[in-house]
Amino acid sequence: MREGGRRTWRGRRRWTTLILTAGLCLGADFAVAAKTMNGFHLDHALIPIAEIQSGGPPRDGIPAIDAPRFVSGEAAHFLGDDDRVLGFAEGSISKAYPIRILDWHEIVNDRLGDQGLLVTYCPLCGTGVAFKVAGHDQFGVSGLLYNSDVLLYDRASDSLWSQVMAQAVTGPREGERLRLVVVRHTTWGAWRAEHPETIVLAPPDPPRADYATSPYDGYAQTQRLYFPVSAQSRLYHPKEMIVGVNLGERGQRAYPFAELAKVASPLLDSFGTARLRVHFDAAARTGWVEMQEGESGSMHEIPVVQGYWFAWYAFHPKTTVYRAPLAQ
Repeated sequence: MREGGRRTWRGRRRWTTLILTAGLCLGADFAVAAKTMNGFHLDHALIPIAEIQSGGPPRDGIPAIDAPRFVSGEAAHFLGDDDRVLGFAEGSISKAYPIRILDWHEIVNDRLGDQGLLVTYCPLCGTGVAFKVAGHDQFGVSGLLYNSDVLLYDRASDSLWSQVMAQAVTGPREGERLRLVVVRHTTWGAWRAEHPETIVLAPPDPPRADYATSPYDGYAQTQRLYFPVSAQSRLYHPKEMIVGVNLGERGQRAYPFAELAKVASPLLDSFGTARLRVHFDAAARTGWVEMQEGESGSMHEIPVVQGYWFAWYAFHPKTTVYRAPLAQ
């Protein structure tokens, strides 16, 4: 719909209720019967076709940001210290991507010189993940979900990519993996204190939404999931925030914030032959991990997935979970 010649996004607030009454009733059966959804071919998918759900919007109904505009930290008057951001830093470059913008766009096609930087956020899973990609790669929001997580698509091949799996699950590029990079899911105040020279993603001009509001207001507090997932655990509240470490064939480990809050930071842990140093900032509600390979290796920060417990478990049902020692 349009208002004053400009597309409005108020309808997005109704997507979740419409999905529950229509999408959930029909989504699984439709996915089995159809070989395409939202115009994407699903034949020979790496994930069960029956578990691919329509999120409500059509392809590109949630518009990716293709020409990101940045301002200095001093000029980011639209952010308060407690606002959430995804922070990326490499060498002399530091950038903050506000969640209040990502809530409405989910993908930013950014650049680092000749290389692409794909910044993604799934509001349903609370997962902010970034990847380095080829400079010519451009991604959009498919309007489809797997395990409640956004499925991206690359515009050149129409392949679908799972954000949490970091892998193409359908299409000509099926099986290819994306290269994760380190990002911090933290507060604007904490990020700016650590990176005073940071620049900040600014709202598109003209704006495409009311960035002072969230279409997911209250979602993080409820136990309700809007979409089915392949595996569930009642060990924690579904929206308990965790830091997830994925070491591939060596396994996965989750560090729930509820457990990290019980021990001093940093936490020293071991995972097979790797030694981990897990940092937790309770005030900023953020965690990050450094890893040492072997006895002589140096510690270096590694990419992690910070997001909701239900989402991590749905993708990694065999995950190990860090549990704080019982108080003596």
